[in-house]
Amino acid sequence: MSRAPSDNPADPFKKALTEATRTMADDHELAVSFSVDPPGMSGDGMRLPQVTRRMSRDEVMLARGTADGFALRRRFHDVATHARYQPQGPMARELYEAMEAARCEAVGARHMPGTASNIDARIAHEAERKGYSQIRSQAEAPLSVAAGYLIRQMATGRPLPQGADNVADLWRSFVESHAGDTLGGLQDVLSDQVAFARFARKVIEDLGYGDQLGDDPDEEEGEDDSAEEDGAEEQEQPENQGQEQSDDEGESDEDGPREESAETQAVMDDSAEDELAEETEAPQAEAPPEPPAPAPHSDADPEYRVFSTAQDEEIAAEELAEAAELERLRAYLDQQLEPLKGAVGRLANKLQRRLQAQQNRSWEFDREEGILDVARLARVVANPTTPLSFKVEKDTEFRDTVVTLLLDNSGSMRGRPISIAAICADVLARTLERCQVKVEILGFTTRAWKGGQSREKWLAEGRAQTPGRLNDLRHIIYKAADAPWRRVRDNLGLMMKEGLLKENIDGEALEWAHRRMVGRREQRKILMVISDGAPVDDSTLSVNPANYLEKHLRDVIAMIEKRKAVELLAIGIGHDVTRYYDRAVTITDVDQLAGAMTEQLAALFDPDPRARARVMGIQTAAGWR
Repeated sequence: MSRAPSDNPADPFKKALTEATRTMADDHELAVSFSVDPPGMSGDGMRLPQVTRRMSRDEVMLARGTADGFALRRRFHDVATHARYQPQGPMARELYEAMEAARCEAVGARHMPGTASNIDARIAHEAERKGYSQIRSQAEAPLSVAAGYLIRQMATGRPLPQGADNVADLWRSFVESHAGDTLGGLQDVLSDQVAFARFARKVIEDLGYGDQLGDDPDEEEGEDDSAEEDGAEEQEQPENQGQEQSDDEGESDEDGPREESAETQAVMDDSAEDELAEETEAPQAEAPPEPPAPAPHSDADPEYRVFSTAQDEEIAAEELAEAAELERLRAYLDQQLEPLKGAVGRLANKLQRRLQAQQNRSWEFDREEGILDVARLARVVANPTTPLSFKVEKDTEFRDTVVTLLLDNSGSMRGRPISIAAICADVLARTLERCQVKVEILGFTTRAWKGGQSREKWLAEGRAQTPGRLNDLRHIIYKAADAPWRRVRDNLGLMMKEGLLKENIDGEALEWAHRRMVGRREQRKILMVISDGAPVDDSTLSVNPANYLEKHLRDVIAMIEKRKAVELLAIGIGHDVTRYYDRAVTITDVDQLAGAMTEQLAALFDPDPRARARVMGIQTAAGWR
């Protein structure tokens, strides 16, 4: 039975890209999938960025560039060789990985020139997402990324995309002054991974990270050969040599006088008695009290470490910009989202009607005073001695409620996603305030790219192993729960400020928002997180385990859900956040954000659990789990 043709216009493209990727990788059994999760490659397959029905040019080029990069690495990269020459230290390992990735792509461009432009598109997307064009100092630009870009540019002769060229130029003079002689031999080693690995280790040493290289694998081979020869010589020695030595020692002991041994033992006993007497007579000094252990940085995970909190900040939005600038940014936000105001306004009215409808249909009957219950007048007519029945309107549960919106302010939210998030926060705050529900709006990001002053302090103090979180947090209060909306309306315009959005450390931000809510007096507390993916901070992840921030996020979520003081839900923009949150929904288009937010909040206030389940099923791929 033949299958019906798919009505998704992106399916033919995905099929063609899958076959081309398998051919390029020289692996016709390779499993290729498309997902909103971050791209990646494993032993038997690869995951590429999702391509929606719209098939925009950016989506198509990103998918092709990612596929080409993975395929070329699979074809021209040997895992065993790579592991053999891999350095031990974190920074040296980052440089080694970046240069090897650039080598594979450069070799692929020699054989298949069409891959170069696709990979350029992927690099441009990465540079835009991470804000590389806005970096102005070496401290903010990752050296490993710059080294990879420079190697690729020297190997292919192609100019770097915008943003990537900025990072490369910041480090170009440093790299050329320290490793220029070594880099001159790049073209001779590109096609040989072993020779290139030795070349990369030499570049790393020239750049000042030779102490992180570890043992030279080529020298270890020579030592192993020598050790085998020494072992063979030892086996050729006479077996009775040890027996002869034992006999000689035995004869020497018999010749010595036994009286000398007795005198020696007596002297040792006297010395022991004197020492015991001295210990008995000496007063025992009181041991100094041990200093109290420092408080853990996280209630969810006492093992979670932070290198320095000196530069962290919790700051109100109005302190990050002048009032005139906030007003200008707010006007810019309103202008950007003018086409959406009609749809968002309708959603706001829908939410308000649902909340007010719930409020008006909640009654308590058979009261002695209140509004006359006309539905029960019939029994008074039937029996005049029956007293009149009254009813009173019951205060609904959401009257004593506070809602916190925690917005991801990372660089990957730049552009339309952060604009949509800001206007939706605006609408929800105004709507819920009309229904006597207090709203708090918070944002989280970092103060700098690639570590900031925390990383500089870590470098100055000797680069301790696994230092923990290695960046300066910035937690922003756009609207406090008790602040009236009219006074803080302009604050959301701050999200449009150039250079504000950097990296995201979700676990600590979530724990911060939870602490703020727990201390409030409201009976019901709802925390909604809006994010576009997993926590990412390159400075932290480069010197800690790869899942360090993700593990902490999971621990914080588990703690919040276990304590049950706060109701937690999340909306993922373009990424599946149901991996972390039990109550979550994923949207593939930021234009759906307003509907998802209003529907989820309305569902939370719905007293019928079946209705809540229906509303939360906004998408078949997500919802209550």
